[in-house]
Amino acid sequence: MDGTQLANVAASALVTLAAVVFAVVYHTHAPWRSTPVGRHIMGFTLAIGALCAYTVAITIFPDGPVADLLRLTRAGLLVVIAALVVQRTRMVISAQHRGALLGTKRNQQDPPA
Repeated sequence: MDGTQLANVAASALVTLAAVVFAVVYHTHAPWRSTPVGRHIMGFTLAIGALCAYTVAITIFPDGPVADLLRLTRAGLLVVIAALVVQRTRMVISAQHRGALLGTKRNQQDPPA
């Protein structure tokens, strides 16, 4: 493994670890299941962590049936991430629409939401 591959695996392992730590902390300290935003944050964090875990695993098992299963799992994860991005887009549009219905006005100096 050359330096760039090692850096990629190390960074991916770091993101995986950070995602797991976040998920544990969020699960134990917040009622994330009770809101769509909470569920989205948890799902997106775990999906990104799993995608980075794939990078680590495929480096360890680059060939054979395990690699084939990992690649299939990665394709599924990418579909999950795409669905979560669509969900995020819908949540933003919904929040903006609610703000318009409530008649809230943003200050011109406020940055766009």
